[in-house]
Amino acid sequence: MPLGRCGPDDNAGMADTAAKAVLQGGPEELPARIVPIETPGSDLKIPFRNGYEHFRATGRQQDTTEGALPVYEWWERTELPG
Repeated sequence: MPLGRCGPDDNAGMADTAAKAVLQGGPEELPARIVPIETPGSDLKIPFRNGYEHFRATGRQQDTTEGALPVYEWWERTELPG
């Protein structure tokens, strides 16, 4: 399931209430380890270097600077054709 994207001013003046998750595993070069999620518990598909990194919910939580967040663990990569 793809992630929704917002521009920098889409939520100006609003509290950040979007659901987020912590990513574990996968490529070390991923630009973010705390990411927004659309549907908690659903698999995540993160676009990265001509493919997608896939993460699954673990049922665990991790304390972060943004509070306790669900942990998603890397389980596979798919490549885009071309």
